[in-house]
Amino acid sequence: MLVLALAISVFIWAVAQGTSSIQQSFDVEIELVGVEKDLVVTEQSADSINVRVRGSRAALRNFSVEQLKYRVDVRGGKPGVAVYEVDVESIPHPTGTSFVGYAPSQLEVRFEKRGQKKVPVRAETEGSPAPGFHLAGLVLEPSEIALEGARSQVLRMKEILTEKIDIAGLAADAERDVRLVLSGGLVWPEKEGPIRVLIRIEPDPTSEPQTEGPRR
Repeated sequence: MLVLALAISVFIWAVAQGTSSIQQSFDVEIELVGVEKDLVVTEQSADSINVRVRGSRAALRNFSVEQLKYRVDVRGGKPGVAVYEVDVESIPHPTGTSFVGYAPSQLEVRFEKRGQKKVPVRAETEGSPAPGFHLAGLVLEPSEIALEGARSQVLRMKEILTEKIDIAGLAADAERDVRLVLSGGLVWPEKEGPIRVLIRIEPDPTSEPQTEGPRR
């Protein structure tokens, strides 16, 4: 009888633990959908929504936040700042759970006109060729590239650099595939792909021996 009573107690405790209401907080990633083709998002006030959820332990175990996104429809956006009210009820959540709080309550998104421009590509090197040799030049393919992105930043671009090319110890021509150096995520190449660089290495010029004139 004692063993049976203990088993019943454990069962009741387990059921109570599974059905008792608790609260947990989760961060849900924000995803903007419907961005107009002629616009670029240059800033947004938050990258995720922190939601506070109430439910049983059993129900909250089924709340898989990693695959959830809070989608904001920004179709019809115009250059400037737009404000969107947050509605967490659109986030899927298990039966038996409810949202009891969230932050932020609004999302601000800044849009800018998209721009395009062609700029020359410049390769940078590091290191020195083998003794007796020097860098004679670099040939890039392509030598210029079309960029697009936030108009204000694209129009300021005069050139674009590649990642540094190590030429240390080279004693002959070589080829390298290198990537462009882009920062901020607001400017990008219209066509993806590496830059092919031909590194031209030549021997150092030797001084001609001086010939002595006739003695008098």
